[in-house]
Amino acid sequence: MTISVAVSGASGYAGGEVLRLLAHHPDVAIGAITAHSNAGQRLGSLQPHLHSLADRVLVDTTAENLAGNDVVFLALPHGASAELAARLPERTLVIDAGADHRLESEAAWEKFYGSAHAGSWPYGLPELPGAREALRGARRVAVPGCYPTSAQLALVPGFAAGLLEPDDVVIVAASGTSGAGKAAKAHLLGSEVMGGMGPYGVGGGHRHTPEMEQGFGRAAGEPVRVSFTPTLAPMARGILTTATARVRPGVGAAALRAAWESAYAAEPFAHLLPEGQWPHTKQVLGSNHATLQLAFDEHAGRVIVVCAIDNLTKGTAGGAVQSMNIALGLRESAGLDLEGIAP
Repeated sequence: MTISVAVSGASGYAGGEVLRLLAHHPDVAIGAITAHSNAGQRLGSLQPHLHSLADRVLVDTTAENLAGNDVVFLALPHGASAELAARLPERTLVIDAGADHRLESEAAWEKFYGSAHAGSWPYGLPELPGAREALRGARRVAVPGCYPTSAQLALVPGFAAGLLEPDDVVIVAASGTSGAGKAAKAHLLGSEVMGGMGPYGVGGGHRHTPEMEQGFGRAAGEPVRVSFTPTLAPMARGILTTATARVRPGVGAAALRAAWESAYAAEPFAHLLPEGQWPHTKQVLGSNHATLQLAFDEHAGRVIVVCAIDNLTKGTAGGAVQSMNIALGLRESAGLDLEGIAP
């Protein structure tokens, strides 16, 4: 059976990446392709790399244009998905790549996003404990943020195994500029970004902080406090996350490595590298894979975990397609059988 799939926000980076993956998915036919301000334009004029879809014309992002498909991907800015999703049939699998349905806490949503909370949906990071069970048969899925994807992959195994303390977690992550979206912004001009790096959202203000705390707390069974600092790197795609946490008394290097090995041994897209080999964003470019490595800093009593992902693939569109596959009972890796690109 062929599954009809619609993609909104198709002129942006996330929507374009969803289409890139779906174009090679063996079980889907691409239905409506929508945008807002770019409606009426030929897709190839905005996403010239999508050769097989280049002559498709974008239509307006409305519930009427999206309805009638088996699956709808919403690749929209935060605040734009909830109202649209509410107008789509309950039988339709709606996958929200925006932030509207990620957070369970109404207070956290209102504090960081400043609008009414739309509720939470099953969380589309299959590698987390219990996530696949929640996704199977789901008709609404919230795709994680790109930073929380890498951060949770980095530290959840330690929290789930009861090895980490919950009150001193530090995440520092560098992202490529595509994470800021496709709209023109002066601080993202090539002349501003090339040749240097800088932080933003410093001091606990980044909107992905409560999402990380939610995931860590769920794995740990208790609240977890996170200090998160994002940085902008002079590259188009990729995230390199360095996550550290204090280990509980008596926990050593062997126990830490065993926990991460156990968590990812059977995972198709998350890989703990051999000892001595460290993640690099080029290892995962264009793929749905995440590479990880850890070390035990005995002097500081902390575990350091480094995770590399492509923010547009595993961090957004790849995770969305992976979640769709699980929800519909398809082969989990369908449409995602892509290795990284080198050099």
